[in-house]
Amino acid sequence: MTDMRTVTLIGKPGCHLCDDARAVVSEVCARLGARWEEKDITQDEELYRRYWEQIPVVLVDGAQHDFWRVDPRRLSAALEA
Repeated sequence: MTDMRTVTLIGKPGCHLCDDARAVVSEVCARLGARWEEKDITQDEELYRRYWEQIPVVLVDGAQHDFWRVDPRRLSAALEA
């Protein structure tokens, strides 16, 4: 059930790829009824250390799913699995 799934978008302000990823994540999650949240690497030292070269990073239920570009079909398939 997608309503129990959580997508996390990890990025930072001023990142055009993060803006693109946010649009994809928002649309896919709205369509499938999944919850999503956003985390800013500039506000979390651990996230910065871990992901600074990969942003935007998308996690599905805490596991890394994608980085840099988010494919809406791939994200939909992961949430429907």
